[in-house]
Amino acid sequence: MYILSNASIFIASHCSINSSDAMSCYLWDDKDLELQADMGRLVESYLSHDNTDPRDTIGGSTDARKGFTFMNVGIIRASTRKVICCHFSSDGKLLASGGHDKKAVLWYTDSLRPKTMLEEHSLLITDVRFSPSMPRLATSSFDKTVRVWDADNPGYSLGIFTGHSAPVMSLDFHPNKEDLICSCDIDNEIRYWSINNGSCDSVFKGGNIQIRFQPRLGRYLAAAAENVVSILDVETQACRHSLQGHTKPVHSVCWDPTGELLASVSEDSVRVWTLGSGSEGECIHELSCDGNKFHSCVFHPTYPSLLVIGCYQASRFAITFHAILLSLRLWDMAENKIMALPAHEELIAALAVSNVTGLVASASHDKFVKLWK
Repeated sequence: MYILSNASIFIASHCSINSSDAMSCYLWDDKDLELQADMGRLVESYLSHDNTDPRDTIGGSTDARKGFTFMNVGIIRASTRKVICCHFSSDGKLLASGGHDKKAVLWYTDSLRPKTMLEEHSLLITDVRFSPSMPRLATSSFDKTVRVWDADNPGYSLGIFTGHSAPVMSLDFHPNKEDLICSCDIDNEIRYWSINNGSCDSVFKGGNIQIRFQPRLGRYLAAAAENVVSILDVETQACRHSLQGHTKPVHSVCWDPTGELLASVSEDSVRVWTLGSGSEGECIHELSCDGNKFHSCVFHPTYPSLLVIGCYQASRFAITFHAILLSLRLWDMAENKIMALPAHEELIAALAVSNVTGLVASASHDKFVKLWK
């Protein structure tokens, strides 16, 4: 067993492994039989040195673990250039992606066919988010604007929000205030916008990489800037907590569905913080880099103790096996165990989850978006 950062690493396409379907989540070239055999032997070698059923390594109770799988169920060639953001609609029926080609695309998740393409931004798109309560989505861009679209009829934007003096890096809808949207730019400026009025309601400092409202209650706004995540009071903009501990800049943050846990990701570590009553602002789990640098994360839709982490940079295994990148990590925080999966050939810039369908989406600089379940 290969031990790294005190966590057991299982290399597999999903937890119920056998030699015949060991890499079923990866698109194999039919001619590459030697590579497939090599990877099958690698999996078998790892299993032969460990008596643990790999299905018992991730999530939940014993019975639930034995039923756990995580497989690639869809692949979209989403762009001709780097894809850097993605998000599911609240009903899980649509997936939005965007990136360097300056376009956002809406995809039907059942057929993986495009619904429409949004082409009004003049520079790359940095973030895309659906409203949790209305058929709306929003996009932010290096062109210093935020645009809001009708998800049902997205032929043109409903509103263009201007005022940022620097590239807009991230945005989010408030979970229950339908009129409120928030955005941040590279100069650390955060703006609250009224969608109905098309106006800026508030401007303050606090985030320049990514912002995310706390789900459900929407009491807090998590804002990443450099190596610190600020937890801001939505009503007063006061900083309630300054989450410190990362030594490298934070690339992304994500809340669990309850709004009581927040994960933050830098290239060398992932930290999970509790923001529930009684222990707010405490780091309760930490994972150090295992060779592949971390970049994005999302909580698994079914197993609350499982975090899906997007990585980049080939590991030693990836180099050995024809540059197949083990670029996804499934981290069981409760057991501190990891499973590594081949996923993308370049950086996984963003991950998204649908709690309705149970799907996880990964968006990559390799121009693909992949769906997992």
